[in-house]
Amino acid sequence: MPIYLAKRLLMMVPLLLGITLISFVVMHLAPGEPTDLQTQLNPEVSIELKERLRAQYDLDLPLYIQYGRWLGRLARLDFGDSFAQDRRPVATKIAERLPVTILINCLSIAVILAIAIPLGILSAIRRHSLFDRGTTLFVFIGFATPSFWLALLLMDTFGVRLGLFPIAGLKSLGFDYLSWWRQLLDLAHHLVLPVFVSAFGGLAGFSRYMRANMLEVVRQDYILTARAKGLPERTVIGKHALRNALLPVITILGLSVPGLIGGSVIFETIFAIPGMGKLFYDGVMMRDYPLIMGILVMGAVLTLVGNLIADVGYALADPRIRKA
Repeated sequence: MPIYLAKRLLMMVPLLLGITLISFVVMHLAPGEPTDLQTQLNPEVSIELKERLRAQYDLDLPLYIQYGRWLGRLARLDFGDSFAQDRRPVATKIAERLPVTILINCLSIAVILAIAIPLGILSAIRRHSLFDRGTTLFVFIGFATPSFWLALLLMDTFGVRLGLFPIAGLKSLGFDYLSWWRQLLDLAHHLVLPVFVSAFGGLAGFSRYMRANMLEVVRQDYILTARAKGLPERTVIGKHALRNALLPVITILGLSVPGLIGGSVIFETIFAIPGMGKLFYDGVMMRDYPLIMGILVMGAVLTLVGNLIADVGYALADPRIRKA
């Protein structure tokens, strides 16, 4: 296992370089530049000033030189400075926002796994029952519901009309003056709606994957053998069938790790949550190239780490893979 992990880590390096190269080129091929936001709305800006601004951001250099300089900074774990007016380091901005996004999405993944796995198992065991049909209807609703529409509906119903949950931000006024346990309650109160919106679509998908995998596994010969031996049904399902049915779900879970950033753009923007998703949206609107590339690198790293986590999860769930 250590040798296998070392090889996978080495393979991540060229993959990361390829992802950053493609992202860098595509980003610069998009219309517009960071200087446009500062010059287009000002009729007194001269051509010379525009060129000086482009030179200040190194946009006058050939694309391969820009990428080489950026790659050299990345090798020193330096994402550069943001093109925004504050000119703050990109790494500082990401470090401020990343914990919020990770917290929300880890909570949503925990909710998804805690509900979707038992839901999928029960649907497979009680196939074609009223419970199975009810969960199937729930899945169709979950797949068909746009997350932005669900977020607005929940904000209007539980936030505006009923006043049960806050509809924006993560903290209430006077948060710093509360005791630590009241701060936790206030944070949890603000996270209820965002976590529900983030988990709703994934809950439907994961429960359906789990049901399909469990139906495939319970037809295998070793399950019939285990039942023929007189083992309790709980042991047959929980010990023999579940571990094999989890393998495809582990793959999907590993590939969903990049969604920690990408999937956060919608609900973080709607709920005004200061996370990575909203930071990425603001960076795209401002053509902030260093900030965009920094967040894309984080997404690429999460993608590769997600694949590695899926492989390790395979080995933990299936002894055959671990021995091989």
